[in-house]
Parts: sequence; C-alpha cells; structure tokens
Amino acid sequence: MSTTYIVITVVAAAMAGFSAGSAFFHAPWVVRPLTEYGVPRSWWPWLGTAKAAGAAGLLAGFLVPALGVIAGIGLVLYFAGAAITVARAHRYTHIPFPLLYLAPAAASLALGFAG
Repeated sequence: MSTTYIVITVVAAAMAGFSAGSAFFHAPWVVRPLTEYGVPRSWWPWLGTAKAAGAAGLLAGFLVPALGVIAGIGLVLYFAGAAITVARAHRYTHIPFPLLYLAPAAASLALGFAG
C-alpha cells in the first residue's frame, strides 16, 4: 500500500464525508442547487447516506481492500450521476463541482487496483 494511495484515499473520504455532512445539515450551498436541479427533497437523506457510506468504505478499504474498491466504484458512479444530473438541469457552469469530488474517488479506485 503506497503513501500516494493512502493520501488520495483519505482526501477522497474526507471530501465525500464533507459532502455527506453538507447534505445532512442542509447547507445552503447544497440545498439551493439540489432544488434547482429538481432533486426531490425526500432523496436528500439517501444521497447523504450514500456519500457517507462511500467515505466509510474507502477508509475500511485499508483493512479490507474489497470494501475500498466497492466504495470507490460507488462514489465514482454517484458523482458521475451528479454531473449528469447537473447537465440535465442545464447548469453547465456547475458541472465542475461534482467532478471535483469524483476525481479523488476515481484516483483512489485506480490506485487501489494498481496496488
């Protein structure tokens, strides 16, 4: 397990955890866009839970590598779906935001496979 993998994975988990907390606590910078994108309010707790589970799974992957891979796949799919949701809402200037979260998750996944 390389130092690069550990650092990238911890960063990815921290970012996903922050994003989950922002969803759970209805941070204005999350709630406003979700409303604009047409995401039903009833989905918000589930979306936060998915991100929190992904963050925990990435960290659990240090002990059980298969969990880290599953969590990485889940987070990559989640944030890719978020980017698609933003694009479908025609908020093209917002697309970089989910991609910023997707990048470390994808890097962690790739490094997990490489290691």
